[in-house]
Amino acid sequence: MQKNDGRSSHLASFSPIWRIWVVLFATLVLLASPHLLFATSSNAAALPGLYEPVADPKAVVVWGNARFTVLTPQLIRMEWAADGTFEDHASLVFLNRRLPVPKFRVSKEGTTALTITTDALELHYQPAGGHEQFTAENLHVSLTLNGNKIVWHPELPDTGNLQGTTRTLDGALGGKIEEPIGPGLISRDGWAVVDDSTRPLFDASDFSFAKGDASVWPWVMQRPAGERQDWYFFGYGHDYKQALSDFTRVAGRIPLPPRFAFGTWWSRYWAYSDQELDDLVRGFRNNNVPLDVFVIDMDWHLTFGPSIAREHPQDQSGHSKGWSGYTWNKLLFPDPTDFLARLKAQGLKATLNVHPASGVQPWEEAYPAMAKVMGIDPKTETYVPFDITDKKYATNYMNLLHHPLEKQGIDFWWIDWQQEKNTKTPGVNPTWWLNYVHFTDQEKEGKRPLLFHRWGGLGNHRYQIGFSGDTISVWESLAFQPWFTATAANVGYAYWSHDIGGHMPGIVEPELYTRWLQFGAFSPILRTHTTKNADAERRIWAYPEPFSDIMRDTYHLRYALLPYIYTEARRTYDTGAAFFRPLYYDWPESAEAYSTKDEYLFGNNMLVAPVVTPVDKETGLAAEKVWLPEGDWLEWQTGTRFHGPTTVERSFSIRQIPVYVLAGAIVPEAPPMQYSNQKPLDPLIVNVFPLNDGDSASYSLYEDAGDSRAYETGEFAQTELRSAQKGTELTVELGAAKGSYKGMRKSRSYEVRLPGDWPPESVTVNGHALPFVKQDGQPGWRFAGNSLTTSIRIPETSVALPLTVRVKRNERLSARRNELDGFAGAMTRLREAYDALNQTFPIAWPPDELVDVMQTGDRLSYFPQQAEQELQRFHELLPKAIAAVREVTKPQSQEAIDALAERLEVDPKSELVQSKMRDFTKQVQVSEAALADVAKSQWPQQH
Repeated sequence: MQKNDGRSSHLASFSPIWRIWVVLFATLVLLASPHLLFATSSNAAALPGLYEPVADPKAVVVWGNARFTVLTPQLIRMEWAADGTFEDHASLVFLNRRLPVPKFRVSKEGTTALTITTDALELHYQPAGGHEQFTAENLHVSLTLNGNKIVWHPELPDTGNLQGTTRTLDGALGGKIEEPIGPGLISRDGWAVVDDSTRPLFDASDFSFAKGDASVWPWVMQRPAGERQDWYFFGYGHDYKQALSDFTRVAGRIPLPPRFAFGTWWSRYWAYSDQELDDLVRGFRNNNVPLDVFVIDMDWHLTFGPSIAREHPQDQSGHSKGWSGYTWNKLLFPDPTDFLARLKAQGLKATLNVHPASGVQPWEEAYPAMAKVMGIDPKTETYVPFDITDKKYATNYMNLLHHPLEKQGIDFWWIDWQQEKNTKTPGVNPTWWLNYVHFTDQEKEGKRPLLFHRWGGLGNHRYQIGFSGDTISVWESLAFQPWFTATAANVGYAYWSHDIGGHMPGIVEPELYTRWLQFGAFSPILRTHTTKNADAERRIWAYPEPFSDIMRDTYHLRYALLPYIYTEARRTYDTGAAFFRPLYYDWPESAEAYSTKDEYLFGNNMLVAPVVTPVDKETGLAAEKVWLPEGDWLEWQTGTRFHGPTTVERSFSIRQIPVYVLAGAIVPEAPPMQYSNQKPLDPLIVNVFPLNDGDSASYSLYEDAGDSRAYETGEFAQTELRSAQKGTELTVELGAAKGSYKGMRKSRSYEVRLPGDWPPESVTVNGHALPFVKQDGQPGWRFAGNSLTTSIRIPETSVALPLTVRVKRNERLSARRNELDGFAGAMTRLREAYDALNQTFPIAWPPDELVDVMQTGDRLSYFPQQAEQELQRFHELLPKAIAAVREVTKPQSQEAIDALAERLEVDPKSELVQSKMRDFTKQVQVSEAALADVAKSQWPQQH
């Protein structure tokens, strides 16, 4: 159990009666429920993964040479075998068929026809000859979709299939991809069929690896010879979430990655020395850029010269010499163990790139041992061929090549398979099986597994993270990735990681890189990467302002959202629906949910519409059309409200990310940190967005140890967060943590943030009044005027103690909350206009009227009690500021140009003067566009 680190409690600032009450209450709770704070010494339950591929006999109907297994009311397995022998082994996809038997009835017409009816489906099978395989003439399944009867039969094209994903985006230019996207498990037609007939099998079904290295390692085996059909009919209509949930019941869950994986990753294809990498780490820390994962590309091992050489010799396997490797390049890394220890001291995890296709070549340090165990005399210097589906090879491949490097400090592997598409085992591709081998090897080691590799095919949802490959560094590639990432959820593939910034040729302009990072912040994984190009820059601090600061803020936003992202990742594990998912999961009957391809849901509480096009060169704004589904939505960064369904035209500057939250949404956040577990979640920041009167909302924060499999056996904690608006009073409840895990905190502080609303008249916590304070971190409440956010800091408190925060606002002002609509966005635009005009000095500068109106939010922070007067004054100042800006931004006379030249002590026709005038024109356009956006926004028009 983590201790209090000797810190004094902020409760000292509260009254004696309050402190006594807190101590007594917490003591009673702890005595009654000690399990809340102490992780159990042994697993609360057996590790999952012990599957039962044999269905309950009560779910099975045999009819001649056909067998039907009713797995759920909407999912039926349909088998036909020429010899009448059916398959009960787990396949590479379907592991578990022993589900609770759903209600269904069987009707038989003598010996000629069979009908199976569930609550959702009706299957009819009538073979003409009694033993013929499934055809369009003898088999059909019907279901009802939106009141219409849908009838499926074999060979019926699935025209409405919503697609799945593909192995790689290598060489992709936007949506022009080299490998086609395969079908998904869901369809607008209401049904989908998975053909498992030729897919190989597992020889065992215990994937729990509860005995560690002594566990049986299930291995691939071929299906028996003979004609057979093995299909799974998914008839879920438009209940896409249920379809995917049931898929993970029969095919295994989507695992929860370690918490550090949701931090940021650094990657670059470059022959770094350890000194350069040390410098790079210092660059991250010195420039206040958080980082969790260090990806070291292939030049860590022996490569025998630059990989870009025109003529590169081949190794004994016929592949490029040095493309595969398991031996450190001691020129670059004289002491790998010490180097990796330095990374660990900085809170970093490390992964190495491997291309395993060449097997083990004679120059590898591990070659003698590997050759010997594989029956090759090391003296012959004959290489050990790659054969990953051979269990003996795979065992030694892990034990002799990878485990020693893991002992040195490598945390997981980037398996960069780019070679052959087949193994020696028919039906098994090397990508799929490498994912299985590496992932389950880590399970045997007792780790929470993580790998980094391309998608191998259906069933690979169990083995993630996905490496999407080498895309081209253009806007089209960025624009394609939101749809591509969301669509992968249709096969359960929840964790694609893209090369942020693109791979080839690697050079990206600052705006594109910034937008790509903004998308990355709201992606499953945020990992920068580029090819081996000296001009391809991915260090954000090497970019000019304002881009560098914006990218830094984006990194910190990602880290702030880690509690929310990790909670949503746990929800993915529990439900089978990826937290990065298409809109049609939640609004399946809205046509726009399908046609809007550049938006997606990011967890249950956010809709993201990333900007994937450049800003207008004159205005500095990117115009976007955003479709918002049914409900009341708040544009997070501007405070603008919308009622859906609606399509809105919006403009976004480079600083803005279009993120929308539902009214009343609760979003937990973390305080700033340099890596994901640098410090405890203290304070726990709870954003509560404005509710409509009479409404309530809730969110359950999920926490666990972050790096073990104990989450699978019940070692985790959940904290219920609730809010309710009733008249002028908002109530926020911070529940006691329920559950426990290793290292769980006994206490922490809280910060409740209430954006987009009037400042309060009073704030209480468990009945105790909190004062208004101006300094961050002090117990009490303060007000951030630019975003109209009330922040309530609650001192360190036992996590076993529930807290109730009550916020009362002025009745007259509460009735006028709609007047605040878009205020935060107006403040952003006014600041952008101000900054632009500052760049025009000495030709012009911001007029006082603009400064005055731009400072409205700042004054509100100091004097929230004057909110009503300040907002009224804002409306009076805004048109005056716009008029004043127009006056100072008029085209400059020749006299003004001459005065500028005299000030600069140059000729009026000099390039310096001309450059200043061009920049003046540009900055004036930006300023005018910002003010025009304020003027046309909904917010001022309401008055």
